[in-house]
Amino acid sequence: MTKKIEAIVREEKLADVKDALRQAGIVGMNVTEVRGHGRQGGIILAGRSGSTQVDLLPKVQFNIVLSDHNVEKTVEVIRQAAFTGQSGDGLIFVLPVDDVIRISTGERGHDAITYEGDIDTLPQSNGRTRVVT
Repeated sequence: MTKKIEAIVREEKLADVKDALRQAGIVGMNVTEVRGHGRQGGIILAGRSGSTQVDLLPKVQFNIVLSDHNVEKTVEVIRQAAFTGQSGDGLIFVLPVDDVIRISTGERGHDAITYEGDIDTLPQSNGRTRVVT
């Protein structure tokens, strides 16, 4: 089975999360600039002419599709890299994926999301290399 992780994090954490994911063996990912707010409802900026409510804050969204057995490790990598301890650090969503098709080759499922050197081809804790086909 395959899952999709959508992680929305602070803009300034983009490099930290991207680097941590690469070190963990995540090769394929998409990053999108998004705007939004959560429980805090935005922020209030104070200036000379008064205060302004900014309710849609800039964030970045990571989209990663990977094998079920790599989800918890990847979620923890993102959580640690994106953590500041302040309100607005972000959210991580884990969604089921029914199928994946690589357009250029027609590969489907795990074959379509497996890259050379990615988390599914790295040595596992038992010392063997795991390749999902």
